[in-house]
Amino acid sequence: MTPVRSAPRQCPVCGDRLLVTRLGCDNCSTELSGRFESCEFCDLGADERQMLKVFLASRGNMKDLERHLGVSYPTARARFDGLLVKLGIDRPAPPSPNLDTLESLARGEIDVDQALERMKESDS
Repeated sequence: MTPVRSAPRQCPVCGDRLLVTRLGCDNCSTELSGRFESCEFCDLGADERQMLKVFLASRGNMKDLERHLGVSYPTARARFDGLLVKLGIDRPAPPSPNLDTLESLARGEIDVDQALERMKESDS
């Protein structure tokens, strides 16, 4: 059996979304051609699909997603929010000027006092 590969999602010529126009059966070699609707999850990359699986398996526990990704809570939340936007479930949120500061704090690169000072400066 031929290994299964992920289909490209964008046209290499114009960059527009590709349509599914042909389906085939590995078992009996039946083929169908036409214009078929692609599933909304098919446009997700492998990492995004894995993140969604982890989130669903943990019944929506963002802390489990954070542990799986090995990132801070704000970063996990931002990645998940990006996934929702890509699926058309949510609008993009305006970027938070304090996100970098919070991530630095979570990684232990700065202390709480430094984080508060940076946040005060960004509010000015």
